[in-house]
Amino acid sequence: MKRRCLIGVPMGDPAGIGPEIVVKSIAAPETYEYGCVLVTGDKKVLADACKFSKVNLQINEITDLTQIQDKPNVLNLIQCGELNYDTFKIGQIEGQCGQAAFNYIKVITELAMEKKLDAIATTPINKESLKAGNVNYIGHTEILADLTGSQDPLTMFQVRDLRVFFLTRHLALVKAIESLTPERVCDYAIRCNDALVKLGINKPRMTVAGINPHCGEHGLFGHEDDDVLLPGIEMARKQGIDINGPKPADSVFHFAMGGGYDAVLSPYHDQGHIATKMVDFHRTISITNGMPILRTSVDHGTANDIAGKGIANPVSLIEAIRLAALYAPNFKR
Repeated sequence: MKRRCLIGVPMGDPAGIGPEIVVKSIAAPETYEYGCVLVTGDKKVLADACKFSKVNLQINEITDLTQIQDKPNVLNLIQCGELNYDTFKIGQIEGQCGQAAFNYIKVITELAMEKKLDAIATTPINKESLKAGNVNYIGHTEILADLTGSQDPLTMFQVRDLRVFFLTRHLALVKAIESLTPERVCDYAIRCNDALVKLGINKPRMTVAGINPHCGEHGLFGHEDDDVLLPGIEMARKQGIDINGPKPADSVFHFAMGGGYDAVLSPYHDQGHIATKMVDFHRTISITNGMPILRTSVDHGTANDIAGKGIANPVSLIEAIRLAALYAPNFKR
């Protein structure tokens, strides 16, 4: 009998909504249809999340993957350390929560690197808790890059059939634009093309979103589109990449979602984030490419203000697990 797809899910920050969306996702019938899920986290926190979320799950704590029970309503768990429950409080920023969240990611990543998992789908972590716990990373991407030995991983958002890559990530807008060069545009175009092929998209067709209104109107509203994006696109085309642009950002995402392109390369963070999240906020999923493992992720925070209330929406994690299982058979390592 062929083994079902095995997706690893780190629990996320214990004080946030991560534990809640994990138990709700595993309880959802569609999640079991996508594949088998293995969680790294804390049994007591997950059991409490089941109670306040009114979810009935059997928590199967394991020490070896042969002990996994691939059944509906079973949460397979690798326990990773224990919290100081005397100080732990849901919704609270605490260093031990940042340290624990990092440890959950580390253990699940090591299993994926050993090819014991087909993919991982990550839950939210809290930057303030990481800092308080002396975990010196700004976010998931940087943690995973270090743990997997990957240089400058590619972030891709997917919602429905719209895929968006980002030329820059967490930079002030002025610095993001200043950091762009034709060579960077060309390099990313090649890497994005390779990532799409790796995900199973044959002969990808890409375009680049413009920086300025109407792509600058040949210098009337800025020169970056003509002086930076266009030369980089032309360089990539000479390398055999099917890419065009720049295209006005106020329309390019609409045409891409309609099937005009397999992906859009967005020059800066908020441009692509707004475009995808306005389509469907909860089903916008982050996929990290350019690593030896396949990783999908929810694209929302720990929402500490609603943590522990049983009202967190698990749809984003369910969708992240779905895409992880969808792309895993095509992902060649």
